[in-house]
Amino acid sequence: MEPTILYEDAAVLVINKPAGLIVHSDGRTEEPSVACWVLEKYPHLAEVGEPWTSPQGEVIARPGIVHRLDRGTSGVMILAKTNEAHAFLKKQFQDRTTEKKYRALVYGHPLKNKGVIEAEIVRIRSLPPRWGVQREGEERTHRAAITEWEVLSRTTDPETGDKVAYLEARPKTGRTHQIRVHLKHLGYPVIGDPLYAKGKPCLLGFTRPALHAYELSIVLPSGSRETFQAPLPEDFERALAALGQGASGRA
Repeated sequence: MEPTILYEDAAVLVINKPAGLIVHSDGRTEEPSVACWVLEKYPHLAEVGEPWTSPQGEVIARPGIVHRLDRGTSGVMILAKTNEAHAFLKKQFQDRTTEKKYRALVYGHPLKNKGVIEAEIVRIRSLPPRWGVQREGEERTHRAAITEWEVLSRTTDPETGDKVAYLEARPKTGRTHQIRVHLKHLGYPVIGDPLYAKGKPCLLGFTRPALHAYELSIVLPSGSRETFQAPLPEDFERALAALGQGASGRA
């Protein structure tokens, strides 16, 4: 289980991260990661980027890593191959000038076809880390996280008859677990999510959250704005085929 390369030049590397692969060590376990893969394939990137200090005090290398995806989330990531490129890309994520599109399969049928979720995300549990939407009346500590969403199709699981919707989510901010938390807050959690859909059946054969980082649009250090897409993984393809849907979500 390792990333596949979608694009590469002298300054950046764009990959498709498989579900189940952590981006970098959390300081608690030793396991394969995107960071390990980068160091093995591009050892000269060891000095690129910014290390992270774990709660246990361990300094974790993050070679070339500009942004993260959750362990269970598959899809497109961009990495920097120089410190100059790292700073250039990081500023775009901080300034919210990147455009990100995710595909998700969720429990239930949203009442509307599209909408915007704007709600601050706060930590509500230490181990395992879990997040939630800030309650009304609680003191605000950050600006609200923002996620646009749109229904691509509504259907039912052919085996159980449970209602299922195929969504596109477009996060405008980059909070931890943002899409997963926001969709739970909306009332339609991601299928297979062990934290935010606990107790619900894992429909359509998913053994991980049915969330895929499908598209990233960003300006490269060369000056050109490019859009990269990560093909849907096999579990998504099988699920959509079972639902009679294409990759676009329309039958």
